[in-house]
Amino acid sequence: MSTVSESTTPATRRAGRRSRRYGHGAPWLWVIPALAVVLALRYVATAAGAWYAFTDWDGISTHADFVGLDNFREIFRDPASRGALEHTLELAFAFVVVSNLIGLALALALNRAVKTRGLLRALFFAPVVMSSLAVSYIWQFIFSYAGPLNSGLDKVGLDSIKRGWTGDPTWALWTIFVVLVWQFVGLSMVMYLAGLQGIPEELDEASAVDGASPWRRFRKITLPLLAPAITVSVTLSTIYGLGVFDQVFALTGGGPVDASETLATQIYKQTFAFGRFGYGTAISLILTVLITALALAQLAVLRARESRL
Repeated sequence: MSTVSESTTPATRRAGRRSRRYGHGAPWLWVIPALAVVLALRYVATAAGAWYAFTDWDGISTHADFVGLDNFREIFRDPASRGALEHTLELAFAFVVVSNLIGLALALALNRAVKTRGLLRALFFAPVVMSSLAVSYIWQFIFSYAGPLNSGLDKVGLDSIKRGWTGDPTWALWTIFVVLVWQFVGLSMVMYLAGLQGIPEELDEASAVDGASPWRRFRKITLPLLAPAITVSVTLSTIYGLGVFDQVFALTGGGPVDASETLATQIYKQTFAFGRFGYGTAISLILTVLITALALAQLAVLRARESRL
């Protein structure tokens, strides 16, 4: 009894509380250096670089004149920059909708007990890990006037619609859309497959026994339980669709006559081709704000929807 009483004296208990308190708080001390580096290299540097959006800096001289909001006014007055903003939004919207719908359909199909589902999953996911530039140059050959697409149209009697797809102002932007969907639909598929694997089979089987149709089971059980996967997939595809550059640069270069310009290609051209670093930084700032705002808004809406399900 004396041993027990000595081990639980007030001094011992106070020392234990201090040890626990400092033990729980100590790991935060190790986070501070890494956090400071991230803040300095990413956020502080980004904020400092944003200052150039309000100047006429040419990227070479050591002096930059402050021009206020002139760069931003010019962006919305310039048809090329304004068109790049419109093309970016169109491309991103179509990419998010179609890639997620196809990815969900593939996930539902390959979640079944098919013998070759492992191979099919690998085949659909393979384009995701390929170089975007390499993929784009392959598709550039496919879309060329003498390429496989027009050859196939010729063989089936549709030679009247043959064209140089990437050189046609009407179709140039949508060739980029096709390449984006082809390359990244596998990523959506994998995210939805992960969500489907977390849904208990007993729920679907029980509803089937109760007489629910496949569509009703999908709408009332599968889709609500896939809400977290939908949130992640839609948010990531939105971020990627708004910032697309490699495919545009390799397929069309923003042409013809600016028909496929996006904000990312405008940033590159204005800064590195024309030496207008201040103007290019202003476009970059608009793109950053656009991506952040849309991603956060989507995340908030989808998270709120998850909580209601």
